[in-house]
Amino acid sequence: MQHLAIDLGSRESQVCIRSEVGEIITERKVATIKLAALLAKQPRSRVILETSAEAFCVADAALLAGHEVRVVAATLVRQLGVGERGVKTDVRDARKLSEVSTRIDLPSVHVPSAVSRERKAMCNSRMNLLATRTKLTNYVRGRLRATAMVLPKRSAETFPKHARAALLSQPDGIGAHLERVLVTVELLNEQIKQADRELMSLAEHDPVCQRLMTVPGVGPVIAVRFVSVVDQPGRFQSSHHVMSYLGLTPGENSSSQRVQRTSITKAGASDLRFALVQGAWTLMRCRPNEPMSQWALRIAERRNRQVAVVALARKLVGVLWSMWLHGSDYDPSKTAAQEQAD
Repeated sequence: MQHLAIDLGSRESQVCIRSEVGEIITERKVATIKLAALLAKQPRSRVILETSAEAFCVADAALLAGHEVRVVAATLVRQLGVGERGVKTDVRDARKLSEVSTRIDLPSVHVPSAVSRERKAMCNSRMNLLATRTKLTNYVRGRLRATAMVLPKRSAETFPKHARAALLSQPDGIGAHLERVLVTVELLNEQIKQADRELMSLAEHDPVCQRLMTVPGVGPVIAVRFVSVVDQPGRFQSSHHVMSYLGLTPGENSSSQRVQRTSITKAGASDLRFALVQGAWTLMRCRPNEPMSQWALRIAERRNRQVAVVALARKLVGVLWSMWLHGSDYDPSKTAAQEQAD
């Protein structure tokens, strides 16, 4: 089997193909958009890529052409010698990846399915709309404070109306530049509503998401994000593996006789982790009598609410993963028994 390494670029990519014994067969620049055609013409090979924006698209083309695919994490690539001695070029990088592949079977990150990537893109688009709206509303609030006016907290939907009223009460009225910002906020409100409806429809028509949303504190956003990030529940050995994958487990900084636990690692999908923490806050506030909430409140008494809510988010991950893996429904009595054992 030959080894085909690709150093990906946005427009052009460097390709280095080695024989099974490590001899370079060919190396050249190829337009990134034409990599699929190149891969389709090659005999069965092991294709090695570094994680990047284009990696999964090229990986799909390689798998479709019948090749083995290894998408190598960027952190591991540096350890393999890419960019060593301060010299980094596309030619050297592709050569190094192909050469290492002839000696060892490089580990690959999970290549998510096309459906998973599309769902993640939907969630990210909605998140960016929300972030843009927040930035614009904060800008308007800042302009109001410059005139010694503080606008009471309002919902994002009614903010433009109240901001206009506050600005029009001033002698100078509302400037055209601020009116454009408020109009943009109104447009964003409509787009976010459409994104919410789209996400809700997707969750309601997906059996896995429907099952996960029976868990208190879990809505369409958490369900869709969880399904898109985990993708295949069977690829995790245990619930603790999933918790670690999402960066919700404590880190460690130990040496010699010193043992020190640190805060959570915050590795992995930050957007899903944020959503899970928000879901945990909602669960503690709105469903305090739930067994999981009771367990978290006991932790809050010993530690603090911040620690408790992160622990509850971690617990939610275990429940969601187990339900998906085993196809089971949410059972509060099982959760209660587990919390008593803990």
